[in-house]
Amino acid sequence: MRYLTAGETHGPQLTAIIEGMPSNLLISAEAINEQLGRRQKGYGRGLRMQIEKDTVNLVGGVRHGKSTGAPIALVVENNDWKHWTKVMGAEPVDEDNEGRRRVHRPRPGHADLNGGLKYNQKDLRNILERSSARETTVRVAVGAVARQFLAEFGIKVAGQVLRIGDIEVKRVDLPIDELQRLTEASPVRVVDKDAELLMIAAIDAAKEDGDTLGGIVEVIVEGVPVGLGSHVQWDRKLDGRIAQAVVSIQAFKGVEFGIGFEAAKQRGSKVHDEIMYTEGNGFYRASNRAGGFEGGMTTGEPIVVRGVMKPISTLYKALQSVDIDTKEPFTAQVERSDTCAVPAAGVIMENIIAWEVAHAFLEKFGGDSIEEIHANLANYKAQVESY
Repeated sequence: MRYLTAGETHGPQLTAIIEGMPSNLLISAEAINEQLGRRQKGYGRGLRMQIEKDTVNLVGGVRHGKSTGAPIALVVENNDWKHWTKVMGAEPVDEDNEGRRRVHRPRPGHADLNGGLKYNQKDLRNILERSSARETTVRVAVGAVARQFLAEFGIKVAGQVLRIGDIEVKRVDLPIDELQRLTEASPVRVVDKDAELLMIAAIDAAKEDGDTLGGIVEVIVEGVPVGLGSHVQWDRKLDGRIAQAVVSIQAFKGVEFGIGFEAAKQRGSKVHDEIMYTEGNGFYRASNRAGGFEGGMTTGEPIVVRGVMKPISTLYKALQSVDIDTKEPFTAQVERSDTCAVPAAGVIMENIIAWEVAHAFLEKFGGDSIEEIHANLANYKAQVESY
């Protein structure tokens, strides 16, 4: 199973094609739109969220509410395209055309300069339009399809914000449905109401100062069977694949599983999860410090992943840069930006991880139809229970 995306932040649409999704999966555009709507929420978002109301069009691979086994094509139109038709149109224009809105001052922290040098582009708009986090819109749509696949097999995905700037939440253990309900009601996707107020105040202060804030988000996947992924090759380890996927999200700079970097401070007896067995429950771990993985494979415990998002690079308190034409110092150009996108980034991370888990699930229990996969899973569960 794989997917590709195409489109620019101010182009006419964002497109994704999913290949390898089995047939007879119930696919709801409404469920996809729910995830797209969640991505647009969160305290600290910018004006773009007022312009766009993202909805998906299913234009291939789905008929009468079910997948057919053919590639699934998803389209999310950009409502702002009408203001950018001359700037972003596919038709040739004169090099000195004023409507190009050429960008020649690279912004620190973005792909602008690296991409311009790599692709030999003197108009950095050709880089920033694709490298923009707007691209995650259609990746969320893809993840929303994966979530519907996982739900078919009782697998749930939820997330929460753990930190914004220097404000950290008090941790509480909650059932995954309760966690989802409470965080969905919070503008910064936290359970801790005291931290919520402090985070909102910190975002307001950063906005007033023309600055931005990053943070840490956590995603939990529950109901995953033991044995997804593999130890036999480096690129088949599922925790490694999830780590790559998380840091592929724009502005994400780090990832950890379970107790993560905390393990460096502890002795081994405080890090590893003891193995238990009871009649009727089979094998399980006494704890889940490993975050659901051992040897690159799922243990059957919940997957627990945290990602670090840096503060957004585009500041209204603009940073110093160099004009690629004159080579003179200049203040970096400002495109539309958020003050804090950490709550929205958590939604993106949920859906990115949902795809990776669904991909590994289909590798393990592969079949061309949902019915075939259910049969394969039932056989495997019987094998595990009788081990």
